[in-house]
Amino acid sequence: MTGEPYIPSTITVHLGAPDSNAENVTVSFPDYIKNVASSEIYPTWPESAIRANIYAQISFALNRIYTEWYRSRGYNFDITNNTAYDQAFVKDRSVFKNISEIVDDIFNDYVRREGYVEPYFTQYCSGRGTDCDGLKQWGTVDLAEQGLTPLEILRHYYGDDIEIVEDAPVMVNMPSYPGRVIREGDAGPAVLQIQQRLARISANYPGIPRIPNPDGVFGAETTDAVRKFQEVFGLTPDGIVGKATWYRIAYIYTSVKRLAELSGEGIRVSELSQQYPSVLAPGAEGSYVRILQYYLDVISQFYNTVPPVESTGVYDSQTTDAVIAFQKTYGLPTDGIVGRNTWEDIQRAYRGIVDSNVFTQEGLPLFEQTVRIGSTGLVVEQVQEYLNGISPFYQGIPTLETDGVFGPATEQAVVAFQTQTGLPPSGVVNEVTWNELVSAYYDLRFSGELQSGQYPGAPLQQEDQ
Repeated sequence: MTGEPYIPSTITVHLGAPDSNAENVTVSFPDYIKNVASSEIYPTWPESAIRANIYAQISFALNRIYTEWYRSRGYNFDITNNTAYDQAFVKDRSVFKNISEIVDDIFNDYVRREGYVEPYFTQYCSGRGTDCDGLKQWGTVDLAEQGLTPLEILRHYYGDDIEIVEDAPVMVNMPSYPGRVIREGDAGPAVLQIQQRLARISANYPGIPRIPNPDGVFGAETTDAVRKFQEVFGLTPDGIVGKATWYRIAYIYTSVKRLAELSGEGIRVSELSQQYPSVLAPGAEGSYVRILQYYLDVISQFYNTVPPVESTGVYDSQTTDAVIAFQKTYGLPTDGIVGRNTWEDIQRAYRGIVDSNVFTQEGLPLFEQTVRIGSTGLVVEQVQEYLNGISPFYQGIPTLETDGVFGPATEQAVVAFQTQTGLPPSGVVNEVTWNELVSAYYDLRFSGELQSGQYPGAPLQQEDQ
C-alpha cells in the first residue's frame, strides 16, 4: 500500500507459521478483527479496555498490510495466525456479541503517531506469563477500572504522541506493485515512490547512489540507482523495476525505516506530501499534469477516439475531455479524473505504442532517449538545435554549438528552459522535457515569431522538405 492508509475490504490470513504448508483464508477486515478480538480478550472486560485492545489489533493488522510485510517477501498472504509472529485467528470460530458491536463501530479507526502516516506497529502481549515493550492486555483492565479512556490506555503503553485516526476510507486492497515493468522513460507516482525509497535506502547502503531530486521521472540517475540496488541485493542488474525488484525495494525500505517495530523511524506526513498526488483532477497544475498531457497527446495519434492535448501544465477542459474520451475507450468510469486505474491504463497504452516501434523518423525514438551530461550524438544535436531556436525568446538560454556533445553549457540551457516552463530543473532531457521543448519551438515557429531559415536547425530542414 502507498500514500494515506485505508481500511482493506478483505484480508488474507495464513493459518500457520509463515513458511508452513498451511491454508490461506480471505475474510472481510471487520470479521477478521472480530475473530482476533474474540480469540485474545474477554467480553466481560471493561469497555474501555476492550476498545483499547481492538484499536491495537486493527493497527497491528494494518501495519502488516501497509508495509506489505509478507507480500514484499513473496508470500501470498497479508498476515499469519501464528502468535509468535502475529495475532490469534481461529477459522470459523464464533464471536462475542458485544465485541462484534464494538468492532462494527471502530473497525475503520487505527492508531498512529502524531505527524506520521503509517499505522503504528502496536506490539502487545497478554501481560500474564509473558512480557513485552508494548501493550499488556491484562494491564488494560486495571487501567480501565481506574477510569482511563481507550486513548489514555494506549498512550500509557505507546507514548503521549499516539493518536487515533477515525473513519479511514474502506477500499479494495490493491498490491502496491503497478502490474508492469517500470524503466527509464516512465514517469508518475510509481517512479517517485521508487526514487524516494531508494534515496532513503542509500543512507544505510552508501554504495547505492542517491537520487538528488526525486521528481517522478525515470531518468539515467534512477537507472543507475536501481542497477546498484539490484547488485547489492542479488537481483539481475538490468536497471529495470519488475515485480521482484519492486518488492525487494519495499522490504528493504520497511527494514531500514523500521516501520514494523515499536521504535520505528516512521513515515512523516511531510514525506507523503512530497509524493505524486493519488488523484489528478480538473484545476490541478504542475509538471505531473504535463506528463499526463504528453501521454494523452501521444495516445491521440493512434486512437481516433481520444482528442489531441496541448501541453500546458494546467488540467483544463481540453485535458478533461481527453481523459473522459480515454476512459470511455478503455471502459473506465467517465468522471474526467485520473485516479490510479486511469493512470495505469494511460501508461500501459502509451508504453504499448512505444514498444510497438510505430514511430519512425521524427517521433518517439528520439523522445525515448534520455540525454544528460556526457551524452553524445544526433539526439544531443537535436536538443541543441531546438534550444538555439527558442533562445532569443527565453531568458538565460545561451546559444549553443551544435556539436552533439552534452556538456555544461547544454545542461545550463536545459535547466534554464525547465525552470521557465515549470518542469523539475534536473538538467536532464527526458521525454517530458523534450515534448515541452519541441512544443515551445513549434509554437514560436507557427506563430510567426520564429522564421524559417532563422537558424540552420535540422528540425526546420526536415519540415521544409
